[in-house]
Amino acid sequence: PNVCAVQKLIGTNRKYFTNCKQWYQRKICGKSTVISYECCPGYEKVPGEKGCPAALPLSNIYETLGVVGSATTQLYSDRSNLRPEIEGPGSFTIFAPSNEAWASLSAETLDSLVSNVNIELLNALRYHMVNKRVLTDDLKHGTTLNSMYQDLPIQIHHYPNGVNCARLLKADHHATNGVVHVIDKVIATTTNSIQQIIETEESLETLRAAVAASDLNSLLESEGQYTLLAPTNDAFEKIPRETLNRILGDPEALRDLLHHHILKSAMCAEAIIAGLTMETLEGTTLDVGCSGEELTLNGKPIIANKDVLATNGVVHFVNELLIPDSAKTLFELAQESEVSKSMDIFRQAGLSSHLTGSERVTLLAPVNEVFKDGLPVVDSNMKNLLLNHIVRDQLSSKYLYHGQKLQTLGDKELRVFVYRNNLCIENACIAAHDKRGRFGTLFSVDKMLTPPSGSVMDVLKADHRFSTLVAAIQSAGLTENLNRPGTFTVFAPTNEAFRAMPQGELNKLMGNAKELANILKFHVADEILVSGAVGALVRLKSMQGDKLEVSMKNNVIHINKEPVAESDIMATNGVVYAVNSVLQPQASRPQERGDEPADPALEIFKQASAISKVSQRNPRLAPVYSRLLARMKENSGGF
Repeated sequence: PNVCAVQKLIGTNRKYFTNCKQWYQRKICGKSTVISYECCPGYEKVPGEKGCPAALPLSNIYETLGVVGSATTQLYSDRSNLRPEIEGPGSFTIFAPSNEAWASLSAETLDSLVSNVNIELLNALRYHMVNKRVLTDDLKHGTTLNSMYQDLPIQIHHYPNGVNCARLLKADHHATNGVVHVIDKVIATTTNSIQQIIETEESLETLRAAVAASDLNSLLESEGQYTLLAPTNDAFEKIPRETLNRILGDPEALRDLLHHHILKSAMCAEAIIAGLTMETLEGTTLDVGCSGEELTLNGKPIIANKDVLATNGVVHFVNELLIPDSAKTLFELAQESEVSKSMDIFRQAGLSSHLTGSERVTLLAPVNEVFKDGLPVVDSNMKNLLLNHIVRDQLSSKYLYHGQKLQTLGDKELRVFVYRNNLCIENACIAAHDKRGRFGTLFSVDKMLTPPSGSVMDVLKADHRFSTLVAAIQSAGLTENLNRPGTFTVFAPTNEAFRAMPQGELNKLMGNAKELANILKFHVADEILVSGAVGALVRLKSMQGDKLEVSMKNNVIHINKEPVAESDIMATNGVVYAVNSVLQPQASRPQERGDEPADPALEIFKQASAISKVSQRNPRLAPVYSRLLARMKENSGGF
């Protein structure tokens, strides 16, 4: 019974009244802790008994100060003639500075107090008092208590740790006429607003001018509870002059910059015992944490002076400027992203003006991994390709929709594909969260984008690897289908795929137009699937009716367990994958083999020979061509 638990920092006397969730971490600001069990205030141990069963007799506040180890506060209460009041009748709360807190005051400050005990010291002590009994259950973050010195407010900034940025060391020690809480600081009266602190602090001169220019004075003077992360003059000096002038000359960027330094609630340093994500007035977030004695922002120990209290919050001086994405150019955004190599290419191509000016654009920037084997040569073709990585208008990926068309600075039209596990623009899929700058948005993508050029049939005809396939498509009467607008995924067998078929199967297939059309349709799905959307397994319905299984193994796309030779050959009405095997539906796999193609195959090979002479030179197909040519000469007298 009557045992209280606190978290104690190993090697120190510092104790924290933290909750159970924080105990599991066993750390305060990265330093190890133990859970210490002590008698709750007002109780003590009894030999041979469990816990702390013995209740101590209550005494007045003055005597209780001695019991809780705040002897210096007790001494100064006597010297300042406060003692009669806190020994007498009433109901008071005193936040009593520990002996160490008094000793940590500068000699000048302490001398000014004790040299005028009847006024300065008395007023200071009465500012630590409230004219009612207040227990820790009554201390709610963001509230205030009226002190007994001119009713000046005491801020409750981070219950259950303390008041006015002072940490509770020993809480809820009851007395006959009130309650005593021991704190680790001597708290001073607070009369200045955040704006008044800015106006009177020499090291904040540049910030003062920026606040005036952005018309934030009224906000920082108003009632409320804010945390200002105040950049010092040195912080502004660290920023390149060109960047600083651009921001200071842009009212919207300047407003975002300043709002990014203001948290929506008052947060003292002592309240941070682990990492927290805090929301700024701009709507962005900052990671506020600690490392030992230092407070950190986004992992950096950049706070130079902490816990300067104001009537409407608290000010921490920071020695680095926190520039939000919304105030940056695309080039500045890229400096902190994995796309720095892309930026080098755009710079070499002379496209910097599009990425640093006031033009509203979205940049599709391949991540550095894309260029692990070296940067491409920047010539006129590469410049044209890069222009197609810059989309007109400033976009947000969360508002993109499937089938949306985007216009590039290279006058190409790009399509948006939304999948269950990815969002892609043509063959390039988004690899990281957007970074939205002042005028441009940065999309990090997983590969160089390939704008579509022509229909599926145009793509196949332009590539000599598909000459036999093109002839087969034309013979099967599917040309019009693959030329029309649509959303096709074509797993295109190469000439090598046809050559790899057993001779009998090849002859039979080419001699049966209906079966040929059926097989070709099995290679086509009526939806676009780019490689970035392929996870463990994706099923597509072919135009023939059976399912196709597309999978990813060891970073290689497989179709029906067959590896794909090349992915993402983009067309205006679909996407083409090159495969080195002819896929066959289960029910259509041939059981018989022949030696010669039937007569209907004559036209197919005639077309194929016109498209590519390469196939005729293949040893396996040469005898077939010889017989076909002889028969055609007999029937038509040559061609």
